[in-house]
Amino acid sequence: MSQSTQFSKRTYDWVTIALFVGLVIIGWMMLYAAVYEKDVEQHIFSLSSTVGSQTIWIIISLVSFWLVVNIDWKMWNTFAYPLFVISIAMLVLVLLMGVEIKGARSWFRIGSFSFQPAEFAKLTTTLALASYLSYYKCDLSKTRPQLIALSLVFIPILLTLLQPDAGSALIFTSFGIVLYREGLSPIYYYIAFALAMTFILTLIYSPLVMIPILLGVVAVIYISQLSKKRYPILILISFIALNFFLWDWLTPKIAIGLDALAIIAASVYMWKERMRQLVTVLLSSVVLLSIISFGTNYMFQNVLKPHQRDRINVWLKPQECDPRGSLYNIRQSKTAIGSGGLTGKGYLSGTMTELNHVPEQTTDFIFSIIGEEQGFIGVLSIIFLYAFLIYRVILIGERARNLFIRRYAYGLGGILFFHFFINIGMTMGICPVVGIPLPFLSKGGTALFFFSIMLAILVKMDYSRLKE
Repeated sequence: MSQSTQFSKRTYDWVTIALFVGLVIIGWMMLYAAVYEKDVEQHIFSLSSTVGSQTIWIIISLVSFWLVVNIDWKMWNTFAYPLFVISIAMLVLVLLMGVEIKGARSWFRIGSFSFQPAEFAKLTTTLALASYLSYYKCDLSKTRPQLIALSLVFIPILLTLLQPDAGSALIFTSFGIVLYREGLSPIYYYIAFALAMTFILTLIYSPLVMIPILLGVVAVIYISQLSKKRYPILILISFIALNFFLWDWLTPKIAIGLDALAIIAASVYMWKERMRQLVTVLLSSVVLLSIISFGTNYMFQNVLKPHQRDRINVWLKPQECDPRGSLYNIRQSKTAIGSGGLTGKGYLSGTMTELNHVPEQTTDFIFSIIGEEQGFIGVLSIIFLYAFLIYRVILIGERARNLFIRRYAYGLGGILFFHFFINIGMTMGICPVVGIPLPFLSKGGTALFFFSIMLAILVKMDYSRLKE
């Protein structure tokens, strides 16, 4: 075998490879601990067992990793769009022919083999977006390139939401990181933040209470961007804030009326000061956010199924949830993590893990096993490994001489970060439980396979930097 197809300490990023292999090994050990039973033989190569099935997938993933790093990385740029089209077709087909698991039609099943096309779509969307952003005519300061780039992201988001798979759809929003790095206007992120706050705070409080809060947020954001005459708007914001704090003493109609008068007065002033663009933006935002606020409340109360409402309430209003019902998973997970103390109970010695007190502990809540058996030190070590891996991914992107490589690296880094942050957040109750696995650790052959492929592509890209 020639030197160009062999691993070499001088060529490949062995730190990144070591982090990848280390996390895969830790994942296998934690999965073994999750299903371990005393005096019961574990068949580690049997497809009929959880550990055996994952062992086979690990072997497949490691072999695939090795194969990919021996392929010319430019092939992925050449076939980025065809692969993206294939993945979109698969997302459409799974809606028609897929198997429904846990309320979502997200899987193809052939015999004992299951395949989730959303995992494939993460890879192809990363490639397609990196390819388009590297196109010499792509200028994200212009409207048309912005719409095309955003379409590449929102198409898979909409198709995964139709399954419905909110977790995978949420992961696709991570591409906002690479878009921001490549120059997408911050206005889009302000709007996204306002919409997210509308959704969250409306569900915590009520649509009526949200209106004065949102008006203040919108005013601050746009005034800081579009105008130097901020004192009248600061008065408006102060009035809205005061109105909000006096909400308990005012009737809703009076409060809304006072807010409306304040907005009208501020709009008239800004119009006279020739701040007409700001008036248009502010009034449009008020109307839009009000519609979204009331619409969110209506959808939550009348469209979502009870178990979907329970998941949101567990996240935003746990005090109103049944400790033995919808809140059970989170309580058990937090108890398991906390019971590990500083150093943990020891490998294969976790009582809650052994008795299977934490539901879905091989997938969504595998982090709770680490907390119980390895304690705070183990938890901190895992967080460090993931943070270091994401750092290495971004470092590869920043030192790349090719724009496609940099954009691909940021896309992969964003996906890894969202998976890592949301999954760990789920186990501790700070993020909604949306079924997002922990990369390389959670059970799941499809996810492990495609994460391995994505990382192998990046390693090969970095190798090319040293060979040019």
